[in-house]
Amino acid sequence: MTTIALTLLALSALVLSVRVLIGPSVPDRVIAIDALLVVIVSGLAVDAAASDRTAFVDVAVVVSLLGFVGTGVAARFIEKRGS
Repeated sequence: MTTIALTLLALSALVLSVRVLIGPSVPDRVIAIDALLVVIVSGLAVDAAASDRTAFVDVAVVVSLLGFVGTGVAARFIEKRGS
């Protein structure tokens, strides 16, 4: 079951990476990066649950916080820029 979850997360990460590279606008790319961070955190959570390693949970929390702050900064940048 873990293999299926990680495979689906990898597939969604691939699709989101394409959106980041060819996104038509900056807000589209920011949303894709934010979704990609959610996929990464989900992958870390699945791996932590499968291997019983708590260190991955700590890493997932840090990545989530950085993603949240980064999305807020990017939104403020886009708002001031007027794009």
